[in-house]
Amino acid sequence: MAGTVIGDGLTVEGEITGDDEVVVHGTVRGTLTTSDAVSIAPGGVVEADVTASALSIAGQVTGNVTAQNRVDIQAGGRLVGDVKASRFTIA
Repeated sequence: MAGTVIGDGLTVEGEITGDDEVVVHGTVRGTLTTSDAVSIAPGGVVEADVTASALSIAGQVTGNVTAQNRVDIQAGGRLVGDVKASRFTIA
């Protein structure tokens, strides 16, 4: 189970930092930094720079992303920004 879930219909603005996994079903604006994984669910919107160990995108991300391990764009996912990762996959 995810450490933090941004629920559908919820908008969070500002700086989010932590050590747990983050799953976004709603909207995040600002910056999102965690030492664990970040997952953007279908319908999730992130307008932020994201730093994580791994990033899975099935929703929409606008911003620069940095992942220590990998960035995966799932079918239907969208990313507008720069990517820094050792592995990058697009479904």
